Amino acid sequence: MQDSPPSSPLVVGVDVGGTKTQLRALAGDDVVADHVRATSGWRPHEPAAAARRLADLVHEALPPGALPSALAVGAHACETALQCARIRVALQELLGVPTRVVGDAELLVLAAGLDQGVGLVAGTGSVAVGRLPDGAAVQVGGWGAVLGDEGGGAGLVREAARAVWAAHDRGEEPDALALGLLASLGVPEVPALGAALESATDVSAEWGRHAPVVFAAAAAGSALAGEVIAEAGRALAALVVRLAARGVAVDDVVVAGGAVLGQPALYEAFTAALAADLPRARPRRLTSAPVEGALALARSLL
Repeated sequence: MQDSPPSSPLVVGVDVGGTKTQLRALAGDDVVADHVRATSGWRPHEPAAAARRLADLVHEALPPGALPSALAVGAHACETALQCARIRVALQELLGVPTRVVGDAELLVLAAGLDQGVGLVAGTGSVAVGRLPDGAAVQVGGWGAVLGDEGGGAGLVREAARAVWAAHDRGEEPDALALGLLASLGVPEVPALGAALESATDVSAEWGRHAPVVFAAAAAGSALAGEVIAEAGRALAALVVRLAARGVAVDDVVVAGGAVLGQPALYEAFTAALAADLPRARPRRLTSAPVEGALALARSLL
């Protein structure tokens, strides 16, 4: 790390994920800053507020007096080109440097060192992105924990609760999945799960942290949990199929996110479904930090 302003051009990449935000700054090959903090208060639908938050992060993370020569941001929940462009304009006005803003999933292909392919994220939420032959970005999935994000942690918990409710309606005794959700959410009986979930203020984050219960229940033999995971894998594969149908190159699918990479059962369900639905697509785990993709974008602005 450096404490004085660097003499080489300073490129800054930021990965604003659903759970954590990482800023990394390089001057040549030297790491000037590598700053990680929790993602909270992120409001991409309010461009001015989002830009101020990013500008504050840049000033906080860089050494005194250092300014980026170029800045690129991969932003969670930045769902359209127009939305990203509004944040970029506001951020560029604040910092006065060349800036690029894209959805966070767009960082994955670049971080893997590829020129084209699909970036698939299944962490707290889920989304897949790619580019058409003319360079236009295409995003599918997402839509938040209430309506979408199938295959992400929050979506898994939502579908697990639905499966448990259906079993309760059939008169079945609570299995390992039901008992795990009851204990994790701190409620005494299955009908109370709805109120516990609906009381969440930050739905994605608060639902998502209960996702390990689903995998633990599957490991304990819960057929309900096993089917929830299998369906989540099929839903993630369906995102790639959707991109292929729209003309995106899907030969390489770069996969990231704590839910899918941290839980072998979900990754295996996804890869099995992808092999069945789209045999030419090759899934690959992202082994470098997504922020490396933001740095690659920032370098392209110099």
